[in-house]
Amino acid sequence: MRFRFIAEEAAQFPVSLLCRVLGVTRGGYYAWKSRPPSARARADAELSEQIVQIHDEVLGIYGAPRIHAELRLAHGIRVGRKRVARLMREAGIFGAGRRGGPRTTTRDPARPSAPDLVDRSFARAEPDRLWVCDIKYVQTGQGFLFLAAVQDVFSRRIVGWSMRDDLRAELVLDALGMAVAQRGATPGLVAHSDHGSQYTSLAYGTYAKTSGIDLSMGSIGDPWDNAVAETFFASLEKELLRRERFATREAARMRLFWYIECFYNTRRRHSRLGYLSPADYEKQRLQEAIPA
Repeated sequence: MRFRFIAEEAAQFPVSLLCRVLGVTRGGYYAWKSRPPSARARADAELSEQIVQIHDEVLGIYGAPRIHAELRLAHGIRVGRKRVARLMREAGIFGAGRRGGPRTTTRDPARPSAPDLVDRSFARAEPDRLWVCDIKYVQTGQGFLFLAAVQDVFSRRIVGWSMRDDLRAELVLDALGMAVAQRGATPGLVAHSDHGSQYTSLAYGTYAKTSGIDLSMGSIGDPWDNAVAETFFASLEKELLRRERFATREAARMRLFWYIECFYNTRRRHSRLGYLSPADYEKQRLQEAIPA
């Protein structure tokens, strides 16, 4: 470690001074420097190249846990997570960080709310038994763009989404309609949301009823009652929205489409799914359910 420190600082200070301060000889330092890299160092260099390549492919989104999963699951490389984290630090690369945002929920006290059919019990063993719904704002140079998303808690897949320049009820109605069109509405399906005026609107309630969907809403003002949906938007915030700026709403629409359909649903490794993507998790569970 002392020789490595000297090599790193040699451009700033004389080698003789560094050796004297650290209590080593110049001859020992130059002998260390002339040695060929060890097998471990060569392996670290090769692994670092793969880590940097993966990090670039996912646009810098993945941190050590997901890059570790990518190496293990996609490339068949057995390596410790701590080693991956160390090599990332040495390469100066990091995953996307977190940042909060303002709330977009406005309750209409004149409209009745649905009962809480979930009670914070989000686990489901089958697809399309419980969908969670929420809204996110996206800032652009032309003003806000609003995104409504419907997520299946079984696989964490976004099964429906919609974008508008305003917060009219059509925003959430279109997202739910997309989910129904793509997945159908099996008997007993529950759509859980907060108490926002869009979700308590007559149009939304009527569509859900005619589609055979039971509406559910958690406690007022309690984010834990819709925690799964909040988690998706937290990932969207840290992995895309805080890292890019959008001059126009159209530019934001294009990037949100990419994030949901080209990355999150089909590629992003999810810690709750054994580091499979939502699409791969659904495929795996479907194959397990088919009799041999």
